[in-house]
Amino acid sequence: MDFSVQLSAYYADKHYGGDRLYRDMLEQAVLADRLGYDAVSLTEHHLINILMLPAPLQFAVKIADATDRVKIMTSVAVLPLHDMRVYAGEVVCADIFTEGRLMLGVGRGAFGFEMDRLGVPLDISREKFDESLEVLTALLRDEEVAWDGKYYRFDPLTIMPRPVRGGGPPIMMAVMVPEGIYHCTRRGFHIQTTPLSGNHQHMLDQVDAFQRGKAELGDAGHGLTLSLSRVAFIARDEADRAAKIEAAYEYYKRFDNVFTGPGIVEKGMIAPLPRAQSIEDLAGSLLICTPAEMIDKLGPYAEAGIDRMILNVNFGAGQSETLDCLQRFAEEVMPHFTGWGADSRTATA
Repeated sequence: MDFSVQLSAYYADKHYGGDRLYRDMLEQAVLADRLGYDAVSLTEHHLINILMLPAPLQFAVKIADATDRVKIMTSVAVLPLHDMRVYAGEVVCADIFTEGRLMLGVGRGAFGFEMDRLGVPLDISREKFDESLEVLTALLRDEEVAWDGKYYRFDPLTIMPRPVRGGGPPIMMAVMVPEGIYHCTRRGFHIQTTPLSGNHQHMLDQVDAFQRGKAELGDAGHGLTLSLSRVAFIARDEADRAAKIEAAYEYYKRFDNVFTGPGIVEKGMIAPLPRAQSIEDLAGSLLICTPAEMIDKLGPYAEAGIDRMILNVNFGAGQSETLDCLQRFAEEVMPHFTGWGADSRTATA
């Protein structure tokens, strides 16, 4: 099982400055590259102060210039917000500029606030995503493409330059429902998912759906990977663990507001709203613990067949603490999982 660091911007204080925030994220990426993490992951979100990265492809190029080997994943690019005729060319350029280290995770969008204000409300985003994905894959795959659909109508055109890799970079689908995972895998896509607040059985169902789809592809499925995202942090002791859980609870007060709540945002800052879930219940669903406990908690994921764990460590801790967490995780946790799922990792490089 491999590991990715999710460079998920949390802009709790505007006075900190976006320049400092993205410098912190770049420093995390450079450290992840040096420590042997498989990948770093970039979100795409607009107009809000969590998961705040409106230009992930640009940042991917910046990271590639500062690192040597780490893969760079979008987690995820929100296709309905882009014109695929423009976006396909941007993807090709980013793949060239990152020297083939880009993995393109794609999704429909999740936060009603930003989707409404950018003109693609969630009630149409699934339909537009489906057509956008078809257009994107056609533009990357075929030399000349014309289209006559609901959201796209255009005469024959050719995306230039052409992809260096046939069909462009590997595409990863963001899917949580097991049946959706199965169908996306059957179509030949890598998968990114998360159980969110789902129980262990839900995670096993997600893995089973991926494995069924992959098996039905036969040789064509070799190399497809399943990545799973979790909030995680290495705590120094019980007091530090309690402090990090408290920080995560405050973070989720904002996350819930825009994910399942009313979307109350003022001048880019998401209002923290009371949560139905208790802090004790949240603590049970997060991977915030000592290195020894982390090894125990990650074991079932490796045994289930997860290829890559995406670690979200940016939920309120300071930069020095976050870098220390990444260092300790690499030195004390990652070695226990070296070699798990190795046959599937090689194809994504």
